[in-house]
Amino acid sequence: MASEAADAEQEDDIEDKATVKARNGSMRAPQEDHDSGTTEDEEEEDEEPRLKYASLTRHLGPLYRNADATSAFMVAGDKMIIGTHNGNIHVLSLPSLKSIKVYHAHSASVTALSISPFPPPLPTPRTEPRIRLISRQQSSPAPSISGANQGSPAARSPKPPPVPLTASNFIHVATSSIDGNICVASLTDPKDVMLRNFGRPVQAVALSPDYKNDRSFLSGGRAGNLILTVGGRSGTTSTSNAGTGAAATASGWLGAIGLGSNTGKDTILHSGEGAIRTIRWSLSGKYVVWVNEKGIKFMRTNLHLDHDSPEHAWKRINHIDYPERAVWEEMAAVWKPRAKWIDESGLEADDPHTTQINGVQDKASAQTSAMPGTPLLKSVTNHKQSEKVIIGWGDTIWVINVLAGKSATGKDSVRKIARVEIVTILRTDCIVSGVSLYTPSLLVVLAYVTPDENSSTPQTTPTRGRHRRQDAQQPEIRLIDLSTKEEVSVADKLNVSRYESLSATDYHLDVLPAMQITQKAAAQKGALEIIGGGIWDVGMYPARLFSSAASVQSNGRDSAESSSRTASDLSVALPMPNSNNNNTTAVHPSALTHGMKIFIHSPYDCVLATKPTPADHFNWLVSHAMYEEAWNLLDQHPEAAGDSSEESTDSTPSTPTRTSAKGQGTLLDFFADEGSQTQSSDQRNMYTHVEKEKRRIGEQWVEQLTKRGEWSKAGATCGKVLTTGSSWERWVWVFAQADKFEEITPYIPDTALRPPLPSIVYELVLGHYVATDRKKLKELLERWPPDLFDVGPVIEAIQGRLKAGDIHEASTEDGEVGRDWRLLMECLAKLYLADNHPAKALRCYIRLQDADIAMRLISEYHLVDVVSDDIPNFILLRISKEQQRSAPMSELEAASREPTRLLVAEAHHGIVRPEAVVEQLNARYGIPNPYLYFYFRALWEGQTASMAASEQRTVEDTHEARKQSLMDERLVATEGKALVSDHADTALSLFAEYDRPLLMDFLKMSQSYTLDLASKICKRRKYIPELVYLLSKEGRTTEALRLIIDEMGDVSQAISFAKEQGDQSLWDDLLSYSMNKPPFIRGLLEEVGTSIDPVRLIRRIPKGLEIEGLKGSLIRMIREYEIQHSISEGAARVFRGEVAAAMAEKSRGLNKGIKFEIGEVHKDPITIRSPQGAQARKIQQGDCPGCEKAFLPEDPELLVSFPCQHVFHLPCLLSLPDPDGKGREDIPSSLKDLDWQSEYDRNIGPKIDHATLLRGLVDPGCPLENQDAG
Repeated sequence: MASEAADAEQEDDIEDKATVKARNGSMRAPQEDHDSGTTEDEEEEDEEPRLKYASLTRHLGPLYRNADATSAFMVAGDKMIIGTHNGNIHVLSLPSLKSIKVYHAHSASVTALSISPFPPPLPTPRTEPRIRLISRQQSSPAPSISGANQGSPAARSPKPPPVPLTASNFIHVATSSIDGNICVASLTDPKDVMLRNFGRPVQAVALSPDYKNDRSFLSGGRAGNLILTVGGRSGTTSTSNAGTGAAATASGWLGAIGLGSNTGKDTILHSGEGAIRTIRWSLSGKYVVWVNEKGIKFMRTNLHLDHDSPEHAWKRINHIDYPERAVWEEMAAVWKPRAKWIDESGLEADDPHTTQINGVQDKASAQTSAMPGTPLLKSVTNHKQSEKVIIGWGDTIWVINVLAGKSATGKDSVRKIARVEIVTILRTDCIVSGVSLYTPSLLVVLAYVTPDENSSTPQTTPTRGRHRRQDAQQPEIRLIDLSTKEEVSVADKLNVSRYESLSATDYHLDVLPAMQITQKAAAQKGALEIIGGGIWDVGMYPARLFSSAASVQSNGRDSAESSSRTASDLSVALPMPNSNNNNTTAVHPSALTHGMKIFIHSPYDCVLATKPTPADHFNWLVSHAMYEEAWNLLDQHPEAAGDSSEESTDSTPSTPTRTSAKGQGTLLDFFADEGSQTQSSDQRNMYTHVEKEKRRIGEQWVEQLTKRGEWSKAGATCGKVLTTGSSWERWVWVFAQADKFEEITPYIPDTALRPPLPSIVYELVLGHYVATDRKKLKELLERWPPDLFDVGPVIEAIQGRLKAGDIHEASTEDGEVGRDWRLLMECLAKLYLADNHPAKALRCYIRLQDADIAMRLISEYHLVDVVSDDIPNFILLRISKEQQRSAPMSELEAASREPTRLLVAEAHHGIVRPEAVVEQLNARYGIPNPYLYFYFRALWEGQTASMAASEQRTVEDTHEARKQSLMDERLVATEGKALVSDHADTALSLFAEYDRPLLMDFLKMSQSYTLDLASKICKRRKYIPELVYLLSKEGRTTEALRLIIDEMGDVSQAISFAKEQGDQSLWDDLLSYSMNKPPFIRGLLEEVGTSIDPVRLIRRIPKGLEIEGLKGSLIRMIREYEIQHSISEGAARVFRGEVAAAMAEKSRGLNKGIKFEIGEVHKDPITIRSPQGAQARKIQQGDCPGCEKAFLPEDPELLVSFPCQHVFHLPCLLSLPDPDGKGREDIPSSLKDLDWQSEYDRNIGPKIDHATLLRGLVDPGCPLENQDAG
């Protein structure tokens, strides 16, 4: 052990020497620009970090007990394994960081760790049989690892409980130490432990990926030998036989005959090139890389060899020398190499869309992703053909691909094994303490920054008996672009304890790649959850696992036994979830994030680096007052707001509840990247928190803009970010006080908020625009619903503005007459409607001549009585002043038709009487005026609004509907004529002025006008036909006829007039007036017809008077008489024939017999009315209607039958009154006196008398038919 301490002391001295070399600046690359300005430094300080960091130190409290410190570390799967300077091994579960197992493996510092298989397998249902088998085997306590460890504190501690038997725990852990030992221990089986001593400090160890089968591992150290150890018995301590041929040979042949101790076989694969500090087995197990003082070596292993090439096992592939620089000659043996095989499927994405830090993409990444020729961007997906390894050594980083070799022969046979390809070599200005690939194009480097040569003299403090310098700087995490070989962001300094005294070898970096959840993995998720939610629950809630029905520990045992065993199965550092252990340390939230996790260890600290989440990006933006970007981020990624239930970033309940356990998810969820996650169950609460955050950040954004004077953008931002009434009220007042109404008004909400925005805010804005901008006022009233504000104050403001006098119908604004007046009136009308005052609104629209809205209001609210005070303006709704001056009558009529018809309809209803219309129109326009004429004509013809609707009926209307409509129209027209008659003289003047045809109709149909006035008007206007009618109406027919003859010269009219009057003296006057007028004589001959005697007309023609066309007139007259005679004769013949046919038909009917049945009751009854006029009743056919008795063959009464098939007993018929209402009481006695049925009497006289009496009885017809006819 003394030699081991000397070796350790020598190593520390060499490291101190390396520190001095580094401080002198011999390893700094010429990339750093020391002349950078202050501006550049400030920009770098403001650059957003690419990674976020969290300290896990306080979660690893047991690790640092007894002044222990970390010396080696690794993460894999769901495990973190840590080796300490005291030789202890801590196996922790991820993400809970709970201790699974702690054991004392060495007596000195642990130098390297390795596990097999790597990474650990995920649990599947197929592992259950193995779990049960092993659980049965673990019935006896495990032996101690070695006798050398018996005196350690860990060895004297109570027996730890067994490790939970889950699939991911079936691994072997190998550790090496400067005490010269290598310890290989199973995590689950206490018996499966092997300790092997190599006599010299061992710096590296690597277990075979198939160690459980081949029991082999590689190791190396100060001796410079790469040793392959195969075999070895579990539970024993053995000594290496490498280099001692006799011991190896004896062990071999004794073991062959069964007498050997099976201590294993050591084979030196390579030696003679200095100490070996790093050995790494590739992920596929095909290759091994190790680093010694001469360079980097690659070798083909014995795994996965082709059946025809067993000779390739443990053959070297390639060698890479260290850089040819002076410093490397001295420092190659000092710097500790760091090697990492890369699982490219677990890298963070690096395309242009996903290399952004929450929306902010760096320029270098964009350039890198855009370079198709960059070799490292060619991500190799077939891991069987290529594997990538990253090696950091000193100040240099190698990116190397190991490619499967191609077939070759002869000297090139080595190429058949594999081929090593250097992708790139990076030189840094630091010592690499850890390196890995973060994205396909970015390296993450743990940089040990060498002290500046100008630093003060280093101070020393004693540390474990040795002197360490106190001038080291803080370690840094750097992201380097492989294509540009430059850092993509400012390096992040890590705040670790006692960094001043630490060297580059004291730091370690390892990564936990993100696992993409494939369909196969998703299918396995159900199997993982069979045993209680997967490995996640094993680490966080083991009690649930081992107490469930799926647990092998509870199988076949009662609940009490299961509970006790559950407690014993837990690790010593893992309390029960339901226990009252106040010392339990909660899981850090950063360990629960998804995606790649970068773990950094120093001797006294553990730091976790992860990709910043949207929440981190959001917090950074807020801290840098980038409120716009922060708000947009929340809008696009609500999860950036974080969880409102978290009180701090690193505090969670120490005793998880069942609900929180479910929320943790399974191992697949933990390792999945951000894109594969689903929304949590408390999404609703999260969005509530998000909205609050958006409001908070939004108001800070608005305040920032207003301070900058960017009022327009601030207003637009208000419309985007403000969602509550209180926030809107505040900012509207801010804008109003700054007189920035134009900037905020377009964005004020036009819908009701909850709680609502106070109405005074809207009233303030509207009042401003009443005074300044009427166009904007109208736009706002159209956009804002009136229920958002109190319309009363706004109405008062508009009325006050109109009363001020500077805005009126004749005022001019921007070259437009009355523009503002019209805008204010329109706004006032809208507000009146909103305030439930449609009558006031109607008056405004009438003044504005807005006919459509005015007519709609009248129709909806029945406001015709409102227009009775201003009928002229109502009629002029659609008529402009220019039209009033120059438009033709047809245009005026069309424009005034709708209001006129409405007035006519209301006149019929009695709401607006014609007197009011006549009075107001006469007062404005006098007599005549066209609008009163339009009104009277519509009233006379019955043109109402309903009539206008009937004109638009479609052909689908039924005949009855059209008929009813026509009847209604006639009734309306009749009533309208009566209404016009009340103002007959006024209507007479208007019709005479504007409508002469209507004047004649009015004169003929109305009796209310004054004849003298009508005659005067007609004489003045020389309306002869109308005057003729008036003279005839007065009885002055001769004078009227004289006007027709003298003024009109129309013989046809004169003849028609004479025919209408039917006065013979008028014909004489007509003949007298016509005798000296040949055209009249000819007209009389042609048209007089039979009205006068043609002979008399011809005789009165003066002799010798020449009449043109006399012959033709006479021929026409004679022919007309002949035609009339022929027609008369034909009609007479037709009448005579029809009379003869009717008489013959009657005769046949009287002579025809009547058939009826006797003694048979018919099924179908008939309905008759009783002879006394009582209610109708039903009788059977074959019954007498009088007595309602059936006719029988032996009936002695005489039966009387009528053509209508009614049959009566003679007494029943005689009992009925005749059609004149006279009684027939005397007829029965007369019939009885006649013995007309005597069998021996041959006298015919009684029979004739009997028939005569019966004829008189039946001549009036059937009494029932006569009664129905009456």
